[in-house]
Amino acid sequence: MKKTIIFALMCSSLLLACSSSSESANTDNSNNGGNSNIPPSNNSWLIPVNEVKDGGPGKDGIPSIDNPVFINANEASFIRGDELIVGIILDGQAKAYPHKILDWHEIVNDNSVTINYCPLTGSALGWKSYSNKEKTTFGVSGLLYNSNLILYDRNTDSNWSQMRLQCVNGALIGDTPEITRIIETNWLTWQALYPNTKILSLDTGFSRDYNRYPYGDYKINHQRFIFTASPSNSSLPSKERVFAIIEEEKSKAYQFSKFKNGKAFKDLFNGKEHLVVGNEHLITAFKLDGTHANLEFEYDFNDSKTFFKDNENNTWNVFGEAISGPRTGEVLDNSKAMVSFWFALAAFYPNPEIYNEP
Repeated sequence: MKKTIIFALMCSSLLLACSSSSESANTDNSNNGGNSNIPPSNNSWLIPVNEVKDGGPGKDGIPSIDNPVFINANEASFIRGDELIVGIILDGQAKAYPHKILDWHEIVNDNSVTINYCPLTGSALGWKSYSNKEKTTFGVSGLLYNSNLILYDRNTDSNWSQMRLQCVNGALIGDTPEITRIIETNWLTWQALYPNTKILSLDTGFSRDYNRYPYGDYKINHQRFIFTASPSNSSLPSKERVFAIIEEEKSKAYQFSKFKNGKAFKDLFNGKEHLVVGNEHLITAFKLDGTHANLEFEYDFNDSKTFFKDNENNTWNVFGEAISGPRTGEVLDNSKAMVSFWFALAAFYPNPEIYNEP
């Protein structure tokens, strides 16, 4: 009897932490009846409403972090060097948001930027905390599309599809967020790039076991899905993390395994030239135009702020800013890109190209 009670309490805790942490949450709410928190189907949606799923706990059942507390890197004993983080430069300060915290909260509203992460699709984005041109915060709607997070803004209660990068329902339907560039890598690499970084602390205001991944074997079991996504594509293992450049409904995927020991090269996608730079832990990309298109680039990361260099003796950081040389202060134009599980990329941006080494 005692074991049964303990098991029940553990299950309840998990459901509160995560909108889709239980297989039983995979119910079809296409009729929007019962206790579903999906807006009625007569509301306008840019995505098929019968494919919008109610994840379980409901709106804000997974609580966003709205008052984040940061600590110095040397105080962060709770994170290993190989654990993943989302990195950003915000108001001149490098900051890191560990996946192990985002797994439980999905959204961090940090001043003017909202960091959002979907554990089920392995996708992280950063965007300005504005809706309808007014400052706001975002929360977890409790809804999913293609297994992916749908956020809502607290100004207008509109629903935003994370990987689609668009408001798909509500007063702001059709609007797109203003993207802020983030970097996804491991903690060791981010510390090497930005040793003075701050990191989101475990002082979140919520009681969670951040050393426990709330989805079991989900991110390594390529056959396990809690919610479905369509269309499917078996060209790569479903849960393989890939870096992808996206444009309109097209995408091109780059596998981390093909960047061992570091690479920098120009690549054509959708008629435009991009610089793709990275290693097995971090990939980033930039659109090349103007005089930048004439430069030749080379990977050059040696545990410092420099990530690549060019034939004019300029050095560049991971965000595409020239930090030394004749072009100091110039900034490359970011490619529209994200990291996600392969299955999710293929569902949102069907038939992705896959980069193959020449």
